[in-house]
Amino acid sequence: MKVAIATDHAGREIKLKVIEFLKENNIGIVDLSQVNTPTDDYPDFAFAVCEKVVKNEVDYGILICTTGIGISIAANKVKGIRCANCHSINDAKMTKLDNNANVLAFSSKLDFELIKEIIKTFINTEFSNEERHIRRVDKIIKYENGEYNGL
Repeated sequence: MKVAIATDHAGREIKLKVIEFLKENNIGIVDLSQVNTPTDDYPDFAFAVCEKVVKNEVDYGILICTTGIGISIAANKVKGIRCANCHSINDAKMTKLDNNANVLAFSSKLDFELIKEIIKTFINTEFSNEERHIRRVDKIIKYENGEYNGL
């Protein structure tokens, strides 16, 4: 498994810890924010990670900013991305089960032990493949492609 990861300046310390955690679990890393400055912009990092995901160069993306909100909004502008800003283990589980999310975002302010559990849950949870969830994800994809016909 290979994961692309990036953060703006606010998440640099946590990102380095996450990279070590992933390496300890034999997960390949593509670090797309090796240099951070106090004036960097989270959309740049979100777009870089998401491009790797949609090109199938990595299995998943991980994004970090102060709240996880801005970076997840930017990520979801990339066609083919379903990014969830997770603050709990249940968030990580449900976004994979129900939404087949391919990018995880979170706040740099979360406790690192919780972050590790969120990442493990996100990576190890499979999409449910339940008809209702397939139908809903398909609607999102169709809308992205300009093919959604509405209600």
